[in-house]
Amino acid sequence: MKKYKIAIVNSSSFGKIFTDHKEKLQSIGEVTHFTFDQHIPGKELAEELKGYNIIISSVTPFFGKEFFENKDELLLISRHGIGYNNIDLEAAEKHDTIVSIVPALVEQDAVAENNITNLLAVMRKTVPASIRVRNDKWEDRAQFLGNTLYGKTVGLIGVGNTGSRVVETVRLGFRCRVLAYDPYKTNLEIEQFGATKVELEDLLKNADVICVCASLNDKNYHMISTKEVEMMKNGVYISNSARGALLSEDAIIAGLKNGKISGFASDVLETEPGRANHPYLEFDNVVLTPHTSAYTSECLRAMGEKCVEDVVRVTEGILPGRAVQPNSSFCR
Repeated sequence: MKKYKIAIVNSSSFGKIFTDHKEKLQSIGEVTHFTFDQHIPGKELAEELKGYNIIISSVTPFFGKEFFENKDELLLISRHGIGYNNIDLEAAEKHDTIVSIVPALVEQDAVAENNITNLLAVMRKTVPASIRVRNDKWEDRAQFLGNTLYGKTVGLIGVGNTGSRVVETVRLGFRCRVLAYDPYKTNLEIEQFGATKVELEDLLKNADVICVCASLNDKNYHMISTKEVEMMKNGVYISNSARGALLSEDAIIAGLKNGKISGFASDVLETEPGRANHPYLEFDNVVLTPHTSAYTSECLRAMGEKCVEDVVRVTEGILPGRAVQPNSSFCR
């Protein structure tokens, strides 16, 4: 019987909240939690994970070409999430490693909900108002005059599973007009959710509120930078629940300083984890959460169950569902 060693890498939740997930894996093989720096070199990462033939991975670290060239037999990387931009699929295929992800439907409601929750928090100044009450300053309430989301023009960047849910919620729930930018979607695919397909420049110039829900790829790194922020309406609000690297942090900070951006909400940073000295946190009109958009009990349980299922299937020689790198000599 083959011996399996399972590494849980950079996950703050897997097996800790729903312990039965870890217990199930322990019935299959040895299970160890690891925490690595986001930018750990590939060779060093491979050495640290020597002997581990199954990995359950978070959004970091990066499993690139150097990692795979130095890694011993690795059967599976199961992403505890829907994104896989931190894994070199070509290198994984070359080294016979399956890469699987959680189906987007598992996360879409939770992530869409958090994008809007954070947006509302910043528009209504919920966090500083709550802090003032805790400091016995109820009478300061006139300082927390916010803006409503109702009736606004919302610009939606990325109309996939999460973005489409945001479109439906703000359109039906808040009577918003929605402009959507997604180069990978047709007019019809976008219109079915009630949004109007536009080019990015049109979205930036006309949106009162911008929700970022796009996946990160090699073509859209810093797609929102200085030029794009300058195109935006004065007093725009932005909420990002996708990937931090879609936005230039320097450009967002400049927009906050000069008042172009009235409020910014983000569940993600380009480099995670963030710390208390991050420049975003110098601004009272910023809401920053620690990549917790998927952190509902319902969502995390389903995510964990999918990862456990991936491991079980691979150990039985069966290809996992949602394998984005499905080519393997040891799974049918």
